Amino acid sequence: MKQMYLHRSASGAAAKVAREYDRKFRASPAYRASLPDMMEVAHEAIHGANVPIQQVGIHNFKLPLRYRTKAGKVLTLETSVTGTVSLEAELKGINMSRIMRSFYEHKDGVTTGEWMGKILKSYLRNVDTKDARLKINFSYPMLRASLRSGLAGYQFYNVAFEGVMTRDGRYRRFIHFDFVYSSACPCSAELTEHARDQRGTYGVPHSQRSKARITIEEVAGRKIWIEDIHTLCLRALRTETQVMVKREDEQAFAELNGANLKFVEDAARLLYREFDADKRIADFRIACSHLESLHSHDAVSVICKGVPGGFVADFMDFGQLLC
Repeated sequence: MKQMYLHRSASGAAAKVAREYDRKFRASPAYRASLPDMMEVAHEAIHGANVPIQQVGIHNFKLPLRYRTKAGKVLTLETSVTGTVSLEAELKGINMSRIMRSFYEHKDGVTTGEWMGKILKSYLRNVDTKDARLKINFSYPMLRASLRSGLAGYQFYNVAFEGVMTRDGRYRRFIHFDFVYSSACPCSAELTEHARDQRGTYGVPHSQRSKARITIEEVAGRKIWIEDIHTLCLRALRTETQVMVKREDEQAFAELNGANLKFVEDAARLLYREFDADKRIADFRIACSHLESLHSHDAVSVICKGVPGGFVADFMDFGQLLC
């Protein structure tokens, strides 16, 4: 019979390698110091090209984090974390767990741009890196009133905070915010009214659920709240999708859409006007997608503030704007 390494053989011979977990074992400081560390491998152990890596780290590491609302209330929300650092050519890799540990060292703080800056500085110390990047995604609840009935319900907004610490010492902070709205087509509305006027024919203009993704960079030392970004979107587009509705609310929403017809080009320009006027915002990029009910494809637009060296209109991930 052949010798088995991990399992007892058919002849009854014991496995060559023991596979029992020792629950009583405790690692002493000396034992921990003796453990192999891949960070200490010889330079020639690096596989592939001997080049630096711009980003390496972890994605979708989850934990509950605390967020302060504009009204002063603190919410604890499930948060997905992406944390990356740069890796110099002479290093084999990074200790991924140090990125996670940096979070747990600050987990009881309220999540702000300054809080993220502390974690990024901790990255730079703990992981021995020159650049660090952090992005946290969460679903942010806001209570929204119906248009006429007096009902209210929670709308949830896809939000992300992002911080970038560069090797020249700069710290940049970004906020990503998704706003879902209804877009009623001006052309379809005109053609429907023409049919009613000329031929007495009833028609329904086409409209669709649509999404704008706003990315802003805050002015250093200025604070813009999630609620403020929502207000700018609502002021620009007017037709946010509703949560709780009765018949009078549904009728009101139809009237609201009729009063605010818009192509995807209109949506981009309306949002631009509001965000460009806010002095707390240094730069922004806006991507809009109207999920056409007339066509089997979507209508999209991208616009940016136009700051030299800032955001450019290079957004192409419109598949992320499904809603």
